Amino acid sequence: MDSVSGTQMIAGLVLAVIVLILLILKTKVHTFLALIIAASIAGLIGGMAPPAVADAISSGFGGTLGSVGIVIGLGVMMGRLLEVSGAAETLAYSLIRFVGKKKEEWAMAIAGFIISIPIFVDSAFVILNPLVKSLSRRTGKSVVSIGVALAAGLVVTHSLVPPTPGPLGVAGIFGVDIGLVILLGILFSIPLVVVGVLYAKWVGKKIYQLPDEESDTGFSRPDKEMGYPELLEIMDERSKKLPSLGRSMAPILIPILLIFMNTTLSALDLTEGLYSYILFLGQPIIAVGIGLLLAIYLLVRDISRDDALKRMEEGVQTAGIILLVTGAGGALGEVLAQSGAGDYIANQVAEFPLPAILIPFFIASFVRVIQGSGTVSMMTAASISAPILATLDVNMALAVVAATMGSLVFSYFNDSFFWVVNRMLGITNVKEQMLVWSVPTTVMWFVAMILLLVANVFI
Repeated sequence: MDSVSGTQMIAGLVLAVIVLILLILKTKVHTFLALIIAASIAGLIGGMAPPAVADAISSGFGGTLGSVGIVIGLGVMMGRLLEVSGAAETLAYSLIRFVGKKKEEWAMAIAGFIISIPIFVDSAFVILNPLVKSLSRRTGKSVVSIGVALAAGLVVTHSLVPPTPGPLGVAGIFGVDIGLVILLGILFSIPLVVVGVLYAKWVGKKIYQLPDEESDTGFSRPDKEMGYPELLEIMDERSKKLPSLGRSMAPILIPILLIFMNTTLSALDLTEGLYSYILFLGQPIIAVGIGLLLAIYLLVRDISRDDALKRMEEGVQTAGIILLVTGAGGALGEVLAQSGAGDYIANQVAEFPLPAILIPFFIASFVRVIQGSGTVSMMTAASISAPILATLDVNMALAVVAATMGSLVFSYFNDSFFWVVNRMLGITNVKEQMLVWSVPTTVMWFVAMILLLVANVFI
């Protein structure tokens, strides 16, 4: 491939990314359409024939959604039922009792870690924020400490572990087994959550405030060590109206277990006889479908049929935009692959000393800082880097994790979760808002980069 054609392909990609960012930031064009426009520019400027560009967009869109689209739809429906049934509260209460007094930050971080797998991160924080305030009042710990710990657990799993839509879509673009991505996502998430909790404890001492007993919006500095036993009584009373822990956890854990079994049996090449049925049940589409059925019959059995259907349809409405963005990301990736831009850039990257695994990581970080959405940033990074890494000696499952972890960096004003966390914790000073959420996401991002480089040596 001559230098002129290589330069032309690079020019197409660079122009496509610039137009993508400008459309998202400066116009009313939706991210979905912006990705399709960017894919078209990358193909046309990169030297592809116009009909071939259209075909690549269609095949890339359909191929990506064919692998993850149904799972995303089922997953958000299940998450909506878990949200409205009170299952998230049940889990949080149980963890507080199990972990014990003086360890409330760890309990809330673990709760966030689990709850954010099926429930969107913003919604999960809103649901559990009253519990954060109650814990702060009863224990005398800063609401910031407990709230940041919860937010850290939520955002890490939301970013790294399928069937959350973002990492699920990235797995589809890279063509990686979802069970393997779940496993790696959980393994990488654990140290990041630990870092988040340690930071939460530190920042809680820097910004110490407690919610007023009489107000949901006021914050003050009353005496420490209020009635913790009273909190347990309140939780016991509230728990009587909520589903049990077993019922709350079943729709989350059983699909994950089935997917893990599928991945394990496939790796061992056990595909005959009884194993074939286990493999069937462990297919992500079937496993998450089973999770949805469990949520319907275990969690919302006291809700009317019409109300249950309405709640699931609310989830589907949310999934619609996610599906479009996921498919459009796949379309951009397919155009880059068919245009030859991926192969050309891969050959150039191979000559640099920079580890190739950092390509999706830094692309996601760059897009995240520019436009704010973690999901869009990781999808864009996957779309651009997948055709590049395909010809390099890179573990593609690790590349999925790299794209998702790169999206953690520096959450600030253009990120909706930044405002959810700060507003609900009563933080209005800009410097303190940065300390509460911009700094910890960046610290976790930096630790993630170190973990990624270490893992890349061994995997």
